[in-house]
Amino acid sequence: MNPESDKRDLLSIADLSTDLSEVIERAREMKRARVDGNLSATLQGTNIALIFEKPSTRTRTSFEVAINDLGAHAISLAAKEMQLGRGETIADTARVLSRYVDAIVYRAYRHIDMVELARFASVPVVNALDDREHPCQIVGDLVTLAERWKGVFRGRRLAYVGDGNNVLNSLLIGGAMVGLDVACAIPEAYRPPADVVQKAEEIARRTGSRLTFSTDPKAAARGADALYTDVWVSMGDEGEKEAREKAFQGYQINDALVALASPDVWVLHDLPAHRGMEITDSVMDGPRAAIWDQAENRLHAQKAILERLLRPPPAGRPPMN
Repeated sequence: MNPESDKRDLLSIADLSTDLSEVIERAREMKRARVDGNLSATLQGTNIALIFEKPSTRTRTSFEVAINDLGAHAISLAAKEMQLGRGETIADTARVLSRYVDAIVYRAYRHIDMVELARFASVPVVNALDDREHPCQIVGDLVTLAERWKGVFRGRRLAYVGDGNNVLNSLLIGGAMVGLDVACAIPEAYRPPADVVQKAEEIARRTGSRLTFSTDPKAAARGADALYTDVWVSMGDEGEKEAREKAFQGYQINDALVALASPDVWVLHDLPAHRGMEITDSVMDGPRAAIWDQAENRLHAQKAILERLLRPPPAGRPPMN
């Protein structure tokens, strides 16, 4: 590890700091370019390692396609097939991979491992999900809403219904960063960590965002411009399945809940969905669902993130913190 390194990591969506709005807009530009057949290989000659400890459909595919579109080369590594699976330390893995590749994308079980990898890697590390945050997901989500709201988040309110998990952690921070109001309806025992809420509230005080918490999905949804939910049992929580499914009864996005929101509401789900549990078929497949665009926008968000990390910002613009 080079202590003098000025390399930039994305471990939390907060690491995008003043860059988030620019990354969202760049992702939208890249989406338009792909539709028009005008892909720009801005990372030509770059090699990027993808380490996956957890199963993945959208994250793996969107990153590999994003890297290909940017003219770079993806090296997919399953943790169990690496020496990590035989006891090599994360620090030593980071040191070695840094000699081979230009960036590391890591999908991990534990945030402490993500931090350890970034600490000893001399190349940028991107959090592709861990037990604390899912920053790339939320960048894609904000791209999806920006498309529908002409890039303006202030004065809009998103209602999140369900588990206070890693997705919500990044959503609270990212929503606060762009000035989006976020109303959460979560069972008391499943609220997000206090330090995450404190961080989001500190940002919200600067941007004018309003963050609220209750246990009432109807109150959160009433008049909302967007509704968002996630699975009740995330990867790693399978041992709590019965308790969680019982606790989240009544926290479903269904037609009745959508009817309480704004007539122009958009419904989001980061997928995979357990249809009939946290969300109904009629909502997922209905006219107010933005879920499939949301999934596609992971691709464009990933491209904008990688480009921002690996290319210096234009003259006069500050680098990511």
